Amino acid sequence: SFIELENNEDLEFMNNITESLDIDYKELEKGTLKLPIYRSLYLDKLLENLKNVNVNKDEQYKKIIKDIDIDELNDDILVPKSLNANLRLYQKIGFKWLKSLDEYNLGGILADDMGLGKTVQLLALILDYKENNKDTKPTIVVTPSSLTLNWQSEISKFTSNLKVQVIHGNVEDREKQINEINNYDVIITSYDLLKRDIDLYKKKNIEFQYIIADEAQYIKNNNTKNSKAIKEINAKTRFALTGTPIENSLSELWSIFDFIMPGYLFSYRKFKQIYELPIIKENDVFITNRLKKLISPFILRRIKKDVLTELPDKTITVLNNEMSGEQLDVYMSYLAQAKQEVLVEIKNRGFEASQMKILALLMRLRQICCHPSLFIENYEGESSKLNQCMQITKDAIEGGHKILLFSGYTSMFNILEQELKKERIEYFKLTGQTKVPERIKLVDEFNQNDNIKVFLISLKAGGTGLNLTGADMVIHYDPWWNISAENQATDRTYRIGQKKNVQVYKLITKNSIEERIYELQQKKEKLIDNMLSTKETFVNKLSKEEIMELFK
Repeated sequence: SFIELENNEDLEFMNNITESLDIDYKELEKGTLKLPIYRSLYLDKLLENLKNVNVNKDEQYKKIIKDIDIDELNDDILVPKSLNANLRLYQKIGFKWLKSLDEYNLGGILADDMGLGKTVQLLALILDYKENNKDTKPTIVVTPSSLTLNWQSEISKFTSNLKVQVIHGNVEDREKQINEINNYDVIITSYDLLKRDIDLYKKKNIEFQYIIADEAQYIKNNNTKNSKAIKEINAKTRFALTGTPIENSLSELWSIFDFIMPGYLFSYRKFKQIYELPIIKENDVFITNRLKKLISPFILRRIKKDVLTELPDKTITVLNNEMSGEQLDVYMSYLAQAKQEVLVEIKNRGFEASQMKILALLMRLRQICCHPSLFIENYEGESSKLNQCMQITKDAIEGGHKILLFSGYTSMFNILEQELKKERIEYFKLTGQTKVPERIKLVDEFNQNDNIKVFLISLKAGGTGLNLTGADMVIHYDPWWNISAENQATDRTYRIGQKKNVQVYKLITKNSIEERIYELQQKKEKLIDNMLSTKETFVNKLSKEEIMELFK
């Protein structure tokens, strides 16, 4: 391609391409530029906004843009014959998008809403690769430990000719399995095992066709062993699957891009200087839009309401409760004490060094809202929230509903279990201590057994990888800092296969830290996911001012 600039737009254009395409003016002065293919997509977006500009694009350049632009795709997409699934149109488009990226050795982030079938779109790609190549290399899927068997189950469900190996067992077992990797089409391992086994993979010098980072928020921190290990695996093409590519800060997005296409978002130091600081600290709209153009070709995100027109309604209701009596006295006393401790701590150690102490104090306030006996021995008073929760639960069961009840505190389940037993309500419980085979058994039984009315699930353990469409009501007993975690939990039941309307209740204690957290969630939700074309900018980590606001 070559470009003729006719007016003063050229200065802004040149600044844009030199900074965002990682080139300097000396290269421009030569008259010809050599850019990686991944830079061509951003260049095309820049050219779209130029007026009075003559742009000549050769056929190869136009083909690259057309192949990867999802707006150019239609329903005339051939999926692998051996795929045991009828893909919806958006899933066919997702498969074709992945295939196009692979053809140009480009990575991507499939960021579809939870429950839209990201796994089957990747399986279509793997099958297509196998059907169209004689000598094939294996694919490796890296996933949270709790989801390894889910992947194996999904592969068995949707394919019949992929040989699968789940890496498991002791060191000797795993070394033997890794040595035999080339005998399989798909290898499934966990983030935890990969970081332990990374030297075995490097020693074997295995080259994979694809590496897939499932629930890629597990590699959002570039300094963790999870993140470092997966980036050392040798693969032709890298894909990330996540419903939440950004949970708290832009550095998470950079880390995932550093996995799928190292260097695309430059070094983190440069990325922070050019993008993160102007966007987070100054809310710079121009820089925000520039970054959005840079990343949008490599992120595909569809949300339920846009693609699942047949999905039933979901209603979210915030229910307030008010502390009274002994519970209120305990809360107000601890709040006054906590405020003083925070001020002294910050004065003596500074804000950054005080964060663990601050979070511990905030946790106590949150626990009092749930039930003071979570940390006060011999507390004999009531909990307004517990009373409210049990009343909702009993009314819902009388109305024929099945309930998922989430809490961030597994210790709260001990109290809830006592109340459920008193009411003779049958329930299941799933926490981080629940083994994977048991998780699968509990999920299947809950979906099929109408006598099990309530499923107690810890937010962290049950936020991913569970299909619980047997429920049609969700209760969030306590608000979590990150609303994405709550949304993921809700989507265990609000997903493909759900036939009933879903009612979601969020229990919030008035005039408490919970109300502050909820307000913070609402404020941040308005700012999240701009880079995914749904909202306006990003969630940053809690500032000093935001934390102090929680103690009011």
